[in-house]
Amino acid sequence: MMITDVALGLNFDLTVDQKLIRDTVKDFVEQYVKPTVIERDETCKFPHDIVQKFAEMGFMGMVHPEEYGGSNVDYVSFALAIEEIARYDASLALTVASHTSLCSGHIALAGTHKQKVKFLTPLAKGEKLGGWGLTEPGSGSDASNMKTTAVLDGDEWVLNGAKIFITQGTVGDIFTVLAVTDRTKGTKGISAFIVEKGTKGFSSGPKMRKLGMNTSDTSEIFFEDCRIPKENLLGELNYGFIDTMKILDSGRIGIAALGVGIARGSMEESIQYSNERKQFGTAIYENQAIKWKVVNMAVQTDAARLLVLRAAWLKDQVRPYTKEASMAKLFSSELATQAALDAIQIHGGYGYTKEYHVERFVRDAKLLEIGEGTSEVQRMVIGKLLQKEFTN
Repeated sequence: MMITDVALGLNFDLTVDQKLIRDTVKDFVEQYVKPTVIERDETCKFPHDIVQKFAEMGFMGMVHPEEYGGSNVDYVSFALAIEEIARYDASLALTVASHTSLCSGHIALAGTHKQKVKFLTPLAKGEKLGGWGLTEPGSGSDASNMKTTAVLDGDEWVLNGAKIFITQGTVGDIFTVLAVTDRTKGTKGISAFIVEKGTKGFSSGPKMRKLGMNTSDTSEIFFEDCRIPKENLLGELNYGFIDTMKILDSGRIGIAALGVGIARGSMEESIQYSNERKQFGTAIYENQAIKWKVVNMAVQTDAARLLVLRAAWLKDQVRPYTKEASMAKLFSSELATQAALDAIQIHGGYGYTKEYHVERFVRDAKLLEIGEGTSEVQRMVIGKLLQKEFTN
């Protein structure tokens, strides 16, 4: 799909509902999230109280059908909401995005009506938190090379293996997990399963210590002869990896929106600081070297947001968006890191202290270039699709 295919006739105005969702989330974040974010980053505690408030407002399942406890809003609104959260707290944005797009999203995509009633409904209402198990200690970007297995034994599936870097790993209640069901078929021999916390043979490792995203819960999860009901197979047998690629596409929109939030936060903090900070009797913003850094942040943040909204709009139109999601994720994640670094430079020595937001921004931003497909993987995806477009 060429860029002009989606640019012609595009309306850049947000709808009344989209503006309302964006502004509601913005007000919530400024009231409940911003005042304590530095302290929470220091203590690395998962913000159960804030997540619960967010759930009460209907924002833990915003893109899912009302029939299953969601708010049934579009993905453009979801992207706008994630940006507003990430403006101050990328960890919280990651919690909301992963819960919504990955675990809940997989059940919404491939689940039966019965599975959606039982599992998606409490997830969408925020009564339970979800985790998604794909990555393994030895697989990394080659997610298809997984070792976790699922073997049918009568009316139960028996899971054995381990997953790593699982968001909501220790605080999650419901997990969607990928496992090999037919080793001879490669990626076409992988299936998805729903596993509940408390199931015998299922356990979580300790919360991982990380560079950033400190209040986002991350851990390993383990399966040792873990038995789950036969009906917990999610989607068609051996079709799990195919569904996973669709889940990653939508997940990348959320990660890209998160990057926009960090970049925007870096820009806004830099504008405020550089207008207040005086050197030689003049605000340092008037220094061309400073002002141009801010201008670059502003231009690139707007560009990143447009890439995100394009991908979200395509998803809402039920049109192909794999390339566009990867473009948005690649551009915004790399921008987030650079914008945060520039913000620290603008803040000078103060930017290197924990009294200001910008040092946290750079620690949080780096994950976006790694999670849900590294920047290198995104370039592989985009390159492959570009080659296909121009050689057909």
